Amino acid sequence: MSKFKFRTATAVVIANMIGTGVFTSLGYQLEVIRSPFVLLSLWVIGGIVALCGAMSYAELGSSMPRSGGEYNFLTRIYHPAMGFVSGWVSALIGFAAPIALVAILFGTYLVSAIPGVEPGGVEVKILAAGLVLAMTLIHATNHRNSGGTQLVFTVLKIAFIVLFCVGGLLLVPEPQAIGLLPAKGDGALMLGSAYAISLIYVSYAYTGWNAVTYMSGEVENPTVNIPKILFIATFTVMLSYIALNYMFLKTAPMEAMSGKLEIGFIAAEHAFGSLGAKFIGFVLALLLISTVSAMVIAGPRVLQVLGEDFSLFKGFAKTNADGIPNRAVWFQTVLTLVFIVTSSFEQILVFSAALLALNSFFAVMGLFVLRWRQPDLERPYRVWAYPITPLVYLALTGFTLVFVALSRPVEAIGALVIISSGLVFYFIAQAFERRKQNS
Repeated sequence: MSKFKFRTATAVVIANMIGTGVFTSLGYQLEVIRSPFVLLSLWVIGGIVALCGAMSYAELGSSMPRSGGEYNFLTRIYHPAMGFVSGWVSALIGFAAPIALVAILFGTYLVSAIPGVEPGGVEVKILAAGLVLAMTLIHATNHRNSGGTQLVFTVLKIAFIVLFCVGGLLLVPEPQAIGLLPAKGDGALMLGSAYAISLIYVSYAYTGWNAVTYMSGEVENPTVNIPKILFIATFTVMLSYIALNYMFLKTAPMEAMSGKLEIGFIAAEHAFGSLGAKFIGFVLALLLISTVSAMVIAGPRVLQVLGEDFSLFKGFAKTNADGIPNRAVWFQTVLTLVFIVTSSFEQILVFSAALLALNSFFAVMGLFVLRWRQPDLERPYRVWAYPITPLVYLALTGFTLVFVALSRPVEAIGALVIISSGLVFYFIAQAFERRKQNS
């Protein structure tokens, strides 16, 4: 059975991260923050936290190299029930919802590039659904088609981001006067609720650095490659995010971007004019294909390991001749299409971000538990600056989770419902296993 190479797995992580967040978050942030220093600090802090999380996962992934991500980690560290709930969350929300988000943004950018068509219509959802189905057809076949498609689109994405940033800064006719040093009042802003809310969007934009751990079992030499993949991919994305947001702020007035979804298109319009913006909007839409592609690859592996461990879900463990869990791929696609048809952009963003953060919070906390319980476990990689690195991640992630629970109670209750349903299905699955053993 073939496996994903180092460069392909790195491309999966980069593409998982660079999606909706960086091209939409600034619009929400500008509604409450207008300081360039504070806005850019969000992306620096978010990047540092993501690196701390990625390096913590590098130790977990290299010492427990099985596909499934948090499902594998929490099962091994805490209890199978916690692992199951984590896998349940990932299977139902963790990938299907973000794929829907990216696909909707793909449709939004593509429609904005078509003269005479207004963004927000039914055309956006039709385009979103079409993209998801196309990627499913590719990634349900074999590793060669899947990996090749992913690598090409991710390389094009990084190249375009570099050209977009350089071109925008050089060609904008009226660059905005923005100061990069802290100004009076910035300290108070960074300690206020507006900053905390903005960090939620930024943390969502960085979500995806853990993608390789969902497919560890299909990566060549995972114990050596996973730490390298996680660091290189996360650091690359951090630099890209800071550069993009600086370019956005430098090219377009804050008033023009405040509250808007299509930030990349607005910045392009001010830098390259109306015709240039149409072209950029079209290219941005094409680049989001790699993000949908990456998540269609990673997500079904959670369902696959659930099927391997629980007879109730054994259908999802079935693979084709090349080892692709094609049934799980198609099931995830059906869930994604439901999100595209029924949910709004911001609701999906906050809801899925909170659940994903909760999963990773307990996984990183598990690093301490594992070192205490199994000090002799073989660890091909040990996280640098332990325990500071995982503690930095836990501190900010815990803060954002508490803030979401207090400020967005509807989304918090929805998250609890999903978690509770996971526990119910865990006990159902356990009862099914006992009945099967007794029969």
